Amino acid sequence: MTSRRAEAGRTFDVCRAEDLPDGARAMVDIGRRTVAVFNIRGDYYALPNVCSHQLGPLCEGRITGTLTASEADGWSPRWELEGEVISCPWHGLEFHIPSGRCLAHPEVKLRSYEVSVEDGVVKLRV
Repeated sequence: MTSRRAEAGRTFDVCRAEDLPDGARAMVDIGRRTVAVFNIRGDYYALPNVCSHQLGPLCEGRITGTLTASEADGWSPRWELEGEVISCPWHGLEFHIPSGRCLAHPEVKLRSYEVSVEDGVVKLRV
């Protein structure tokens, strides 16, 4: 078994970039944790597959947008962040994939991981 310390700073091949189209995700097991890599309009992001609420499998949830409203626009609802929000399948808590921030509790932020594409291969650095 590889320890987390031994994994720190390591890079793992996730998949070929062509196998992770826009709007898709790829799950990768690294030691005892699972990380999901997301392709959002050609930009890649990675989050742990764990919800901060009750440790649910966050990255198995639905990728969507979210409904917002503000006083500045007269509280008119509008749909935003399409394809950038993941909702925990256990209780629906939403997180912004690019930033890792919880939409309901912006002070809560998930760890994110560096993702790159080299020679057509998506790579995850932990």
